Amino acid sequence: MSSTTVETAPIVYPDSDGMPMADNTQQFRAIVTIQGNLDALFRDRDDVFVAGDLLWYPVEGRPDIRRAPDVLVAFGRPKGDRGSYRQWEEGGIAPQVVFEVLSPGNTLTEIAAKFEFYDTYGVEEYYVYDPERGEMTGWRQAAGRLRVIEEIDGWVSPRLGVKFRRERGDVRLYLPDGRPFVSFVELQAQLEQERRRAEAEAQARMEAERRAEAEQQRAERLAARLRALGIDPESEMP
Repeated sequence: MSSTTVETAPIVYPDSDGMPMADNTQQFRAIVTIQGNLDALFRDRDDVFVAGDLLWYPVEGRPDIRRAPDVLVAFGRPKGDRGSYRQWEEGGIAPQVVFEVLSPGNTLTEIAAKFEFYDTYGVEEYYVYDPERGEMTGWRQAAGRLRVIEEIDGWVSPRLGVKFRRERGDVRLYLPDGRPFVSFVELQAQLEQERRRAEAEAQARMEAERRAEAEQQRAERLAARLRALGIDPESEMP
């Protein structure tokens, strides 16, 4: 009797879904700004992983069940590069916070499918930002389900500590220390402004030191003249 061993092909979890990260520059800028600021916020936390446009596979053996959130934040997971977020390899931890940035091409069916996915697989906070309209909608998990946040203006994310504010027809995010989220261009402009201010302050200090030194030299020359005339510059004048 002979036996035949049937080899099972390994399951492939692609690192790409073949879809572009963004459909336009406005959407791309919003995604990069949110991801970058959150990554910077938790830069000193080794147990917080922040990623953008990364495929998330929640179920082992089901590569067909997946989503690529525009931004995801996973607390309790180490930093580091990944081709995808395979939940069973991440201690079973689902990303707790997810952001999606809408593009004009998003359909209601697509938006509903994303909500259903995040609701099913345990996302605690889900935010959808429409950069074209300047609108933000959020949901927070309660009683095992995602429930809509009635008013986003003034809302503070329980997980992130980030505050949401409506300003001039848009919604802006603020770090826990009160600083607003900024784009890379805005950050560079701020750094340049700080550099120029530091240079101006250094120049002002140098000028003050030069004036003080010149004044000291003038006082020393005057004292030398007084001594030449037999007058002690340290004595009180009559």
